[in-house]
Amino acid sequence: MNEHGIDLLIRNARLDGSDRLFDIAIREGTIAAVETNLRCDTVETVDAQGALACGGLVESHIHLDKAGILGRCTICHGTLAEAVQETARAKAAFSERDVYDRAAEVVKKAITNGTMRMRTFVEIDPRAELRSFEAIKRIRRDYAFAIDIEICAFAQDGLTNEPETLSMIDHALSNGADLVGGAPYIDRDPRGHIAMIFDLAEKHDVAADFHLDFDLYPERSNLSAVVEETIARGWQGRVSLGHMTSISALAPDGVVALAERLAEAGIAVTVLPSTDLFLNGRDHDRLVPRGVAPAHVLAHHGVVTSIASNNILNPFTPYGDASLVRMANLYANVLQISRAADLRLVFDMIGSSAAQLMGKPHGIRQGQSADIILLDCRTPEDAIRENARPLWGCRRGRPTFQNARPVIFKP
Repeated sequence: MNEHGIDLLIRNARLDGSDRLFDIAIREGTIAAVETNLRCDTVETVDAQGALACGGLVESHIHLDKAGILGRCTICHGTLAEAVQETARAKAAFSERDVYDRAAEVVKKAITNGTMRMRTFVEIDPRAELRSFEAIKRIRRDYAFAIDIEICAFAQDGLTNEPETLSMIDHALSNGADLVGGAPYIDRDPRGHIAMIFDLAEKHDVAADFHLDFDLYPERSNLSAVVEETIARGWQGRVSLGHMTSISALAPDGVVALAERLAEAGIAVTVLPSTDLFLNGRDHDRLVPRGVAPAHVLAHHGVVTSIASNNILNPFTPYGDASLVRMANLYANVLQISRAADLRLVFDMIGSSAAQLMGKPHGIRQGQSADIILLDCRTPEDAIRENARPLWGCRRGRPTFQNARPVIFKP
């Protein structure tokens, strides 16, 4: 390639599926070429030194508005009910500035951990009102140089029991929210809640994302209602489900049957390993269930799946650093995954598959937006095995972060 006008050239990068090192040329925010030993005039060069180059990581399910509130809450039992109650109490005192500052800390960590796309839920109800929503809109604007943030207007505390929430979410969807989210298990009328969420999705022509079946009791599942509404309204490919921990209580043939049902309806699933591990199985005093849905099994049967952080430093998840690689590693540990093919699938669940769930492009190829990170490893499966460090990244061809490789000083 002998072309002028290349803004950035990444040399000696390793790409998935090849032992060779490649050069990636970027012009005006777009990948102009991917070749070996590329010759061109360039303004800036980055030497990948054999690091794995891949598309920016994708956080498909996170709650920026209630991150970092652990010090304001009390965890006595570690149950879902307690987490909901403690967070509801705390969010009544949230100010727009408070939400912005806490969310910014998480977003900055996410950026330096290689995340370039994010779907955040934002609770909108009579307690939070629109304060959190306004704060996260500002976050989306202020950090757009490094990360694309999608806002899900979320009814955490129900709809049929709090009708005023419906009008508030309707307002948010007309004023900057990208999609709508619900939590039927909180509502006194789960089916009514699901129908109301779909009504909003239809009215505003947006996707719907549900927190669903967040327990270990498949017989209590609300999935049938979601599947029925999805098909009846023609919303296939625009519905996703978070948690789905009850799948972990199914026998293998039951998992396959459910996967085929999800795939046929075009419904995606996001697993949230840290939260699902922390909150489930609290009524067991031995052989405690893991409570993490086998997303890789669902993926083998055609379901679009992703792995995400969910909550960070709050009663739902009192841990977290916004590292998707670490979260994927946790998932692989919990689900006892070791085969290379399955580890690649796990890697995709924080990359290409997560992007597919959000309806967004992803990857390194000519003509694609230059949203690229370098990981300190050779292959995608190594990234999961080793918790590989993100070394450097660019969004639309503009460098956004850098983490130096560790250096050992020998005496």
